[in-house]
Amino acid sequence: MKALLTSAGFAGDALTTRFLAMTEKKAVDVRVVFVPTAAITPDAIAMLPKCMNDLLSAGIPKENVTVYDLHRAMRWAELRAYDAIYFCGGDAEYLMRRINDSGFRNRLLRFIRSNGVYVGVSAGSCVAAGNVRRGLKFLAATIHVHQEKGSRAGLLATEGRDPVYLTDKQAIIIDGERCEIAE
Repeated sequence: MKALLTSAGFAGDALTTRFLAMTEKKAVDVRVVFVPTAAITPDAIAMLPKCMNDLLSAGIPKENVTVYDLHRAMRWAELRAYDAIYFCGGDAEYLMRRINDSGFRNRLLRFIRSNGVYVGVSAGSCVAAGNVRRGLKFLAATIHVHQEKGSRAGLLATEGRDPVYLTDKQAIIIDGERCEIAE
């Protein structure tokens, strides 16, 4: 499994570099599914351009980014053509309901098992952790995003249950069996 779980997106060159390394491709060749579905409040909607800019600033061409809102079916044949899926922030409970109710969950998990990279921003990170009922549970712990003081950088156990606190400059990086908090 490859996942980058953040509060506020890439927030700097180090996290951008880690993301691109996880895709194992040059930025110009990376294809991304961009999921804005969680952004249902004005504040979350206002952050969508910043999220898109994470990808474009990383050197990913705009034509390589497909916006997908979980309100139409995406077949496995379509999803498997991408390298990463980027879930924006907003309402985590709503996002998880859409993932489950749309039937996307199984395809998403298959995508992750097939070497696809999962990127979560705020709510997108919370649905990947232990925060939400019927969540993805990449981590057993809950994630608390947008914190003034974050958890200490370093290795993290995916089965650990201690809450993880992330500042807007931190991320949890899961790469295979290795899990860490990075800045």
